Amino acid sequence: MQWTNKLREAMGYSNVFDFYQVGSNLGKGQFGLVKLAEHRRTGQKVAIKLIKKANMKQIEVFQQRREIEVLKMCQHPNIGQLVDIFENSDYYYIVLEFMAGKDMFDYIHKRNFQLPEQRVSQIIFEIIEAVRYLHGFGIVHRDLKLENVMMSDTTNQAHPKLVDFGLAKIIGPNETADEPFGTLGYVAPEVLKKKPYSFSCDVWSIGCIAYALLSGSLPFDHEN
Repeated sequence: MQWTNKLREAMGYSNVFDFYQVGSNLGKGQFGLVKLAEHRRTGQKVAIKLIKKANMKQIEVFQQRREIEVLKMCQHPNIGQLVDIFENSDYYYIVLEFMAGKDMFDYIHKRNFQLPEQRVSQIIFEIIEAVRYLHGFGIVHRDLKLENVMMSDTTNQAHPKLVDFGLAKIIGPNETADEPFGTLGYVAPEVLKKKPYSFSCDVWSIGCIAYALLSGSLPFDHEN
């Protein structure tokens, strides 16, 4: 065991469970469970995404790597922070900032879908600041929605934080995208029509979020 530990130390090997005490489930993501954990030395609470490699398709592996790339680039108070990454032969362990407020849909649902206009303006301003930061790096999110905005806590002063960058794309100033990604109810018309689009698709989605926060429903939410 001593020999094995020396080899691990020499090659920089680390095990997520050596650093974090993993606890209860926080939810289920696209690729696996999300668990609450605590750093064994500092006591810092984090959320750990456990992603089983065997269940992933090639496109899903690409999307997960893209999300990690984007999170590594982003250091903004309104974007969920990447804390650490671990990997073994079976799993990816993505350690993320813990946000106690759950997602924005849950946040407004607990308030009967009624927020004061001043509060909505504060939330939207912070979302816009985060999106402007992303666009400054050439990153278009492409899936902004209530469920992809986490709240820092459960109070009336909670801050929104953008998450889930699996569909994000990095494009140049004069480049466009044409993949039909997004969520119905939030996605821009040019994306649905499979026309070339750019950063403006995120602006449309912000408008849909603002409408939902003010009215309690989405502007385009009919079954047809």
